[in-house]
Amino acid sequence: MSQPPTRVELLQGTLDLLILRTLLQGPTHGHAIAKHIQQTSQDLLQVETGSLYPALHRLEAKGWIAASWELSDKGKRARFYRLTPAGRRQLAAEQSKWDAFSRAMGLVLKPADQEGQ
Repeated sequence: MSQPPTRVELLQGTLDLLILRTLLQGPTHGHAIAKHIQQTSQDLLQVETGSLYPALHRLEAKGWIAASWELSDKGKRARFYRLTPAGRRQLAAEQSKWDAFSRAMGLVLKPADQEGQ
């Protein structure tokens, strides 16, 4: 029987990137953003409410997302967030940085000349 995956702590600054990437699919409310991140990461990442909403407010203040009150699929009033053009540009820039960082970490953690040791 396999062990359930261990949850991973979010690195500083990654939550913003995860939110922006989630909103690339279209406008949604906070709970759905957190749920999408958890499901997409196969339950390795869980965004707590105490982290999510301050991040959403911060991204809105920077102009990277916009929010409006709408009805959820359950008929309840909810704040829906959408990516702005500035947010799309920021997402592209952050994704490039993350790709480079991820590649660099891979090179350091598993150098090519030490494979198989």
